[in-house]
Amino acid sequence: MRKILVTNDDGVESEGVVSLATALRSLGAVTIVAPLGEASAIGHALTLARPLRLRQLAAGVHAVDGTPADCVNIAVAHVLGGLPDLVVSGINKGWNVGDDVTYSGTVGGALEGVLLGVPAVAVSLQRGPAYDFTHAAAAAAVVADDVLRHGLPGRVLLNVNVPVGEPTGWAVTTQAARTHTTQVLRRDDPWGRPYYWIDEGRVEWADRTGTDDEAVRAGRISVTPLHADLTAHAALGRTAALIERARGRTQAL
Repeated sequence: MRKILVTNDDGVESEGVVSLATALRSLGAVTIVAPLGEASAIGHALTLARPLRLRQLAAGVHAVDGTPADCVNIAVAHVLGGLPDLVVSGINKGWNVGDDVTYSGTVGGALEGVLLGVPAVAVSLQRGPAYDFTHAAAAAAVVADDVLRHGLPGRVLLNVNVPVGEPTGWAVTTQAARTHTTQVLRRDDPWGRPYYWIDEGRVEWADRTGTDDEAVRAGRISVTPLHADLTAHAALGRTAALIERARGRTQAL
């Protein structure tokens, strides 16, 4: 039977991870290994400065007091005893579109699976007045089934974002780009000592045509292929020219 590892960044008790695991059980043996508590916006971080604790909460459900990437590694090494056939991360409360994928622990969990050589899917649901994971879970099952049957290119994960309400269709999308200004708020605690709170500031989106942001806003399920290669291939030529100029300056010294 196929082994499916489920993780998230909202915590092991989130309704999203429960709905996801339930939807995937028809495809194989599902094991949840997820953070003990909230681990949102933690990206692809690994915990290296302290020990991690693994707790079994129920049959097939485990919690780690760490990040989603921690969870995937501990699951492979000490829960599953080897690589699963698929890693699915989510369902996140709130979409992960555009530049947010670089902060997302949901995407980070899927990325860790990819780096270990396992096909992976990240699934997120757009914020709304209430969270109904029905359509997002169904979409996750459809995508997961296809990936199990047909695979993915090496070092590629699928970032799935589902709109609020009943989706009107599907779209293959690119990652949107935005101009993001983080707002850092300063406050004083009761003893007069300053503390800081990082919050969203001004956000301006670039051309949205064909992007994840555009698709979800239009009510469609967005599926964006992402990969671990951060090389800016389009900039290799300009970088080569920089190196030539650097060589010339070095020789002149």
